[in-house]
Amino acid sequence: MRNETRGTVELTLAMVLSGTLGVFVVESGASPFEVVFFRCLFGAAALGAYSLARGFFTGHGFTGRKLGLAALGGVFIVFNWVFLFEAYEATSISLATVVYHTQPFFLVLLGAVFLRERISAGKLGWLALAFAGLVLVSGVRPGETTSLKGLGFALAAAVLYALATFVTKRITGVRPHLIALVQVLTGLPLLLPFADFGAVGGLGTGWLWLVGLGIVHTGLMYVLMYAAYAKLPTAKIAVLAFTYPAVAMGVDWAVYGHHIGLVQALGVPLIVLASLKVTLSGSAPARVVAPAPRTAGHEPEGASPAATRAA
Repeated sequence: MRNETRGTVELTLAMVLSGTLGVFVVESGASPFEVVFFRCLFGAAALGAYSLARGFFTGHGFTGRKLGLAALGGVFIVFNWVFLFEAYEATSISLATVVYHTQPFFLVLLGAVFLRERISAGKLGWLALAFAGLVLVSGVRPGETTSLKGLGFALAAAVLYALATFVTKRITGVRPHLIALVQVLTGLPLLLPFADFGAVGGLGTGWLWLVGLGIVHTGLMYVLMYAAYAKLPTAKIAVLAFTYPAVAMGVDWAVYGHHIGLVQALGVPLIVLASLKVTLSGSAPARVVAPAPRTAGHEPEGASPAATRAA
């Protein structure tokens, strides 16, 4: 199998797994804080075992500064998951996932605020188009606060993911698997005060869904993504990334009967197109690296700067 073909298969499979994440969260029966805590716990075990088997801990490349940046990114990543999973409960997996894909625009704004990066007229236009799509997708009617609450949670998750991306882009020379491992390990003490372990005692089969979130959606999924990034050009990564929301919407409809209405559906292609354009316009032509879960590093399996939107 050709290198690029193999990368395409790996990334497509990773994005399909991302699209099923919402079902695992909902079916676990646990609250968002408990879900994220155990995702971090089982995910750390999976990533740690993989990194140990591959010898990534030897010559890891961490310094005090890089470790601190990875931990700070972990704070943003962990609470990004909490808000995203809250959005699943408050609205639907479909709506939350589409709104969550406004992440690239917040990254552009962060660059403008903190790095004084100029926002071109073209990017402003795409931002405006995405905002119009967001208004349509929200489908919020006067007096309907539930959808508005879910919309707010999804936007908060998108902002936190953009912050994690912004911070972790400053890390170079470290395997993305190790940065992701630090991030999920950071989540354990961080979430400990919020988790109600008494509430998860009677989950029963819900534990299988939680284990799946850690091993499949945090271990296997990221290993597949990082392997694919080294084989694919940025443009292809950016396009394949939208397999995730497409699968999430299909799964939400098939499992829970949720679907986006006609007016909301008109906003989806606006957000997708604008997100794709902003992602590609901000990417270098080379296969360089970026954050975790799109983590940075210049190792052979380093991540691409293209937004993957993997939850």
